[in-house]
Amino acid sequence: MPRARANGIEIEYASIGPSDGRPLLLLRGLGTQMIHWDPRLCEQIVEAGHRLIIFDNRDVGLSSHFSDAGSPDLGAVLAALAAGDEPEVPYRLKDLANDVVGLMDALGYESAHLAGISMGGMIVQQVAIDHPRRVRSLTSVMSTTSEPNLPGPTPEAQAALSSTPPRERSAYIAHTVENQRCFTGKGFPFDEKTNAQIAGRAFDRAFDPDGVTRQAAAVMASGSRHEALAQVRIPTLVIHGSDDPLIPVAGGAATARAISGARLQIVDGMGHDLPEGSWPQWVPSLAAHTNASEP
Repeated sequence: MPRARANGIEIEYASIGPSDGRPLLLLRGLGTQMIHWDPRLCEQIVEAGHRLIIFDNRDVGLSSHFSDAGSPDLGAVLAALAAGDEPEVPYRLKDLANDVVGLMDALGYESAHLAGISMGGMIVQQVAIDHPRRVRSLTSVMSTTSEPNLPGPTPEAQAALSSTPPRERSAYIAHTVENQRCFTGKGFPFDEKTNAQIAGRAFDRAFDPDGVTRQAAAVMASGSRHEALAQVRIPTLVIHGSDDPLIPVAGGAATARAISGARLQIVDGMGHDLPEGSWPQWVPSLAAHTNASEP
């Protein structure tokens, strides 16, 4: 797959679909790689009229890793925030947003449609805040404004999120499958076999738990986007599962409230994942949204 030099780093990416399709950059969440996108889902998004760009965020997959920065102490980050101090972290969401804009520059896109899940949703929100002219439409999926008063994860989801991944391959796969099972909503079946296969591929491609911790520190240190999102005037679609145990649906509702004119679509029974059974509910909505937002 190709690489692009963007914002001072190397970004591994893939472009899928016809060059004259609506350009859509689709962003992954915390610690996950571009290979976590189901190829069949990508095909459906392309068939809906898009030129799809997927990529590895910094510190995961085959994009640049900030290994020299080590592993941040998340407890120290929280303590600094509680004291009203600026925590020391390798980077923030603003830097990840600048990566997106840098990739767009490298690919020759003056503007594009942006969609992101979970942390990816936070990143595309930040792009809309910092670089509004580069965004044709915004889609935030299973994400949040990061307001401190919003409901947090269930105890089980929090424990899964905070758990340390094993460094042995088979143990890592089992650990990852059980964590994903915890994040899955009750409205769709859990595909253990597929999740195990993807976990094995991700382990073989790039295993860097410290990179995931650096991403988590970036999210924590960046704080709430609520006030800044009130200034966004970009067509916005917010998609969220009713059964999300990691970022409860209140996070999606808060995002829709914060952005003027945003539309909220709640997918009944969906958790913090994108099961195949949910695709017919939200892929057409995404396509209609980007189509209506073309310049």
